[in-house]
Amino acid sequence: MSAAKSEHDTLWELIKGIKFGMLTHRHTNGMLHAHPLTTQNQSLDAEAHLYFFISHKSELAQRLQQDGNVNVSYADPGDDSYVSLSGHAVVTDDQAKKEALWSPLARAWFPAGVNDADLALLEVRIHHAEYWDVKESKMVQLAKMAKAAILGELPRKLGEHKELNIP
Repeated sequence: MSAAKSEHDTLWELIKGIKFGMLTHRHTNGMLHAHPLTTQNQSLDAEAHLYFFISHKSELAQRLQQDGNVNVSYADPGDDSYVSLSGHAVVTDDQAKKEALWSPLARAWFPAGVNDADLALLEVRIHHAEYWDVKESKMVQLAKMAKAAILGELPRKLGEHKELNIP
């Protein structure tokens, strides 16, 4: 990561092309439960918030009002990049933010548009992030793994792995 590139920029570069994030929360039965959600952001703002449209009537909206601790994970196996984001989720009705994030594709779930009474905005405030990003080709990765296996060692430096605490 270059000095001019912020940690927010690096995170956004890793997730911006991934259509869905898997949002995990604790279900009322105590087990972890995950939902695929479409990230609505066009960039990662200075506060490190992610935004998703959800239904006010959904189990997810109801559950997050009781326990907002969540994880959102993104995976791009083709590019060998993986991101895990932990934070706190809140369900809001910020109309200005809904309008700023609205896209015609969201109409499939909310037919009345951005003013649909069932449209809620889920805001995830990221507190911790961890990512794995491998830039080497598959052939280089395989060569490193084969060498490690022959030598009885762990593979060395297969990409970048970093943890970030976000205030």
